[in-house]
Amino acid sequence: MKIRDSKVARKKRHQRLRQKVVGTQERPRISFHRSLKHMYIQLIDDLNGQSLLSCSSQGKDFREKYAEKKNNKKTAATLGEIVADKAIAKGIKKVVFDRGGYRYHGRVKELADAARKKGLQF
Repeated sequence: MKIRDSKVARKKRHQRLRQKVVGTQERPRISFHRSLKHMYIQLIDDLNGQSLLSCSSQGKDFREKYAEKKNNKKTAATLGEIVADKAIAKGIKKVVFDRGGYRYHGRVKELADAARKKGLQF
């Protein structure tokens, strides 16, 4: 029962967060989701309902370059760098961060810090 309750609680936290965080074309929302094995990131324009770009730990570009990194924090930092590079290449420098209802520590914090170091502002 504890696992089910924690998943429901995370979804409620995410719903509260989504009422305040909205992505636009000029300032898209970075949506973060993690599972036990993988992490998924998207840049989303909520006003038009479009995903501008996405990246995951299962993606081809991630697996080819960073297959040796198995640590989850290192994986999150690497994904943050990849997403920041892709976003800057598309001309996106400012974003809003949607942590997906997760606490801001561990993998979430590593991802955000790495993206900030590469030049994204949020």
